[in-house]
Amino acid sequence: MNTLQKTLIALATGSLLSVSAQAAVSYAGQPYVGVKVGQIDADTDLGSLDKSTAYGVYGGYNFDPNVGVEVEYLGSDDSDYTYTKNGVTSTGEGDVKTYGAYGTYRYYLPNMSGLYAKGKLGVAKTDVEAATTPVKVGDRNVSRASVDSSSTGIAGGVGIGFAPSANVGIEAEYSKVGSDADLISLGAHLKF
Repeated sequence: MNTLQKTLIALATGSLLSVSAQAAVSYAGQPYVGVKVGQIDADTDLGSLDKSTAYGVYGGYNFDPNVGVEVEYLGSDDSDYTYTKNGVTSTGEGDVKTYGAYGTYRYYLPNMSGLYAKGKLGVAKTDVEAATTPVKVGDRNVSRASVDSSSTGIAGGVGIGFAPSANVGIEAEYSKVGSDADLISLGAHLKF
């Protein structure tokens, strides 16, 4: 090989590496953070909580426009808690907190600018705390319940989203965040 051929090969290799590096920078990924509000419905072995409003934050990283990872935290307002034992029902209040980590996939619908379907699958921890006030039957207090349960397991969800611009997204989701906990939420996020 003469010097001219070596120089041309070196220039071609350098050009290809440069193009590859530019492509890698273009698709290096995109972090995002957001807030969400929704309604959570949770049951326990000792009773059930009424649906309550949940507020939370979430963040993630998109490795490419479709595949990413996401974490979230949501906590609920106090809601009514009902416990029945031996035909006696007592009521009180309780709340739910959930933490999750998911792999995500977004499918952008063709010919629908910015509209996409989203799926997520991962693991979530759900904490339920609730207590009832005692019910007096005759001269005894009966049917008082207190629960402080925590469960960790596979969680997931499906939803639909809209990206009105390259840096903003709005998503509506249904998620199963525990064996006895469902969440319907609306969120908005900002990409960096």
